[in-house]
Amino acid sequence: MQYKDYYKIMGLSRDVGKDEIKRAYRKLARKYHPDVSKEKDAEAKFKELGEAYEVLKDPEKRAAYDQLGADWKAGQDFRPPPNWNEGFEFKGGGFTGGDSGAFSDFFEQLFGRSGFSQGYKEQYGAHPRGQDSHAKIHIDLEDSFHGSTRNISLSAPEVNAQGQVQVKHRSLNIRIPKGIKAGQHIRLAGQGSSGSVSGQSGDLILEIAFNSHPLYQVSGTDVYLDLPVTPWEAALGAKIKVPTPLGSVDLKIPANSRQGSKLRLPGRGLPARTPGDFYVVLQIALPPADTGKAKAVYQKMQEELDFNPRQAMRAYSQ
Repeated sequence: MQYKDYYKIMGLSRDVGKDEIKRAYRKLARKYHPDVSKEKDAEAKFKELGEAYEVLKDPEKRAAYDQLGADWKAGQDFRPPPNWNEGFEFKGGGFTGGDSGAFSDFFEQLFGRSGFSQGYKEQYGAHPRGQDSHAKIHIDLEDSFHGSTRNISLSAPEVNAQGQVQVKHRSLNIRIPKGIKAGQHIRLAGQGSSGSVSGQSGDLILEIAFNSHPLYQVSGTDVYLDLPVTPWEAALGAKIKVPTPLGSVDLKIPANSRQGSKLRLPGRGLPARTPGDFYVVLQIALPPADTGKAKAVYQKMQEELDFNPRQAMRAYSQ
């Protein structure tokens, strides 16, 4: 996926105001509109221009885009930095026209197939309710297992008198409910945008994601651990102390276990009305043959064990 320099596409500096963005778009749209333009690749340039304008005219999309930094070059291979949009508040905006096919993979990777979600519609008469705000936050897996209170930092764009986007920061203490899963939401009443006049403020809706863990992977309410075992532990069986988020357990490894075998510990996954399970996935680790003694052991196994892992392939190799 290639990085799109939206400022370069529109011929603008990064500190440009919203009026200049609008003027630049109108000028370039007339130049590249496929119905009237004689420029080479006018249709592709017009589409690229529309995408750039979609981002830069919207304070939220622009502020999010600016968080990527100014060091990227147009056409450079790009992957969003991990958790790049964590704690960034948005109120909506969505697409202003067209469909998701009108935008590049770069756009959709950053903003999703439908842009930021549409904001809360005004439906309260003369004193409309403020828009809900949305943000994604990352928590530790242990926060879900035990529940916790965390201080989070949020960033939201504001447009100053010159039409430039500035980012405002705030901190909140929030309670993480026990058993919350990735993709679920925490709603904080009244922490969204203020309503007009005496209208009620909107809510802040936090989408939960898990920080990467050095040991565990999560799928729904189930938790997985890749457990290294020696060849003799897998072959002969063993009893091994295994870490889990709820404390260590003594796990029996059955004899003749194979690479990738899964051992299930019921109910030791994420807390829930029906708790998830904990799975231990066996990863057989081979000792290196880096000493004379180690090489001799492998040679002895080669001589004495009648074992060929490719036996089933013989019928296809003739």
